[in-house]
Amino acid sequence: MTTEQEFDAIVIGAGAGGLFTAARLAHQGFRTVVVERLDKVGGRASTDDIDGFKVNNGAIVIETGGITQQTCEEVGAPFDIREPKPPILYRIGGKNVDVTGGGWGFLLGKLTRQGAKLVKGIGAARNDSGLPEDEISTAEWVAKYTKNEGVHGIFRNMCASVFAVGSEDLPARVFLTYFTRKSAFKRFGFHPEGTIGLWRGLAGAVERHGGQVWLSTPATKILTDGTAVQGVVVERDGRQLTLTAPVVVSDVGPAATVTLLGEENVPADYRKMVKKGDRPTSMISVNFASRERLVDVPGMLSFAKSRRLAYIANFTDTCPEMAPEGWNLYVGTAVPKPSIGDFDQAAETELLLQDLRDNIDDFDNRARILNIAITRDDWPPQRAVAGFDLPHDTPFANLWNVGDGVKEYANGGTTACAETAKLVVDKILASHRPAASR
Repeated sequence: MTTEQEFDAIVIGAGAGGLFTAARLAHQGFRTVVVERLDKVGGRASTDDIDGFKVNNGAIVIETGGITQQTCEEVGAPFDIREPKPPILYRIGGKNVDVTGGGWGFLLGKLTRQGAKLVKGIGAARNDSGLPEDEISTAEWVAKYTKNEGVHGIFRNMCASVFAVGSEDLPARVFLTYFTRKSAFKRFGFHPEGTIGLWRGLAGAVERHGGQVWLSTPATKILTDGTAVQGVVVERDGRQLTLTAPVVVSDVGPAATVTLLGEENVPADYRKMVKKGDRPTSMISVNFASRERLVDVPGMLSFAKSRRLAYIANFTDTCPEMAPEGWNLYVGTAVPKPSIGDFDQAAETELLLQDLRDNIDDFDNRARILNIAITRDDWPPQRAVAGFDLPHDTPFANLWNVGDGVKEYANGGTTACAETAKLVVDKILASHRPAASR
């Protein structure tokens, strides 16, 4: 049985990009429906309940003071993000160092006498003429200034933390643009419900503005007339529904969008571009808990020297609600080698566990591992390596992509998703009005 329903806008996927987009559209009066195949919101940045612990399955920190917070304030969604102070410490020579206010010079000066040269190179990047050519990787750029293992470790783990990719795979131009011109995650925090709390708030805003969020409703086909989008076919409650709308926004990534369109219906040059740009990154996370406090940091701890461990996050200093009473909740995260393509999952996981044992006394006995999450392939931490993103537009009029496969240059994570949502909604508003206002 097939039935048809009409909307002003259809958003495929209730991940970060989809919900930011839907909230903006609904706020502008568009009769908006979000269709999501999972039974919860958040996609690859959501949260699972494991024995009472709120365990994030992807993004763990939310930037404050930027486009994410601005979006929530504009659409009337709650923004209950708590900032740890200081937000991040660096483990250098066995000590946790706070570089707040000291900048690059203070951080690198703790590691090497050559720090001044590197700081000068970073400073030069504030002008276009000081940016390196596209081809050189971050690791190669750092190697021009120093061989110091700790310095390379800091840069490697910064690339992993922000872009979910190794420094050998991230263009130096992207890294330097981000840290000299973007917000660079100077302020961030955690949500007491886990990251899903932010997405629940946005979903609530969609509904308050007259939109709908349909969970457990996979999209099976995007409909076009050959030149413009017409709607989406979904499965809901055992029925096939055809949803029609003049605007469709996909948050499932360009490659999945092509699949929903049917490859045979998509121009060859666009298919080729999507295939080239479909370069998902990978990440391994160990979520663990303890009765006693294992890591003496209020937020994030990054590492100058490690096999793979990029950072440990301590959630319960700022958000005790994320764990049962009397428990502490942490995550230790690594980017494997290689960070793009195939890797030895078992071996890379063991390297991460060894790092945790090295940095937390008696880890095996004091820590309770809740799960080991490996995000890769079609469920990656980032759908595209920063600097190699695809455009928002598609070959079909009024069909757009949002999310971390179509990021703006030198951005990453949920912040990039919020940014893509605003850019796409601005394009939609330039040429469409909701039915009620026509």
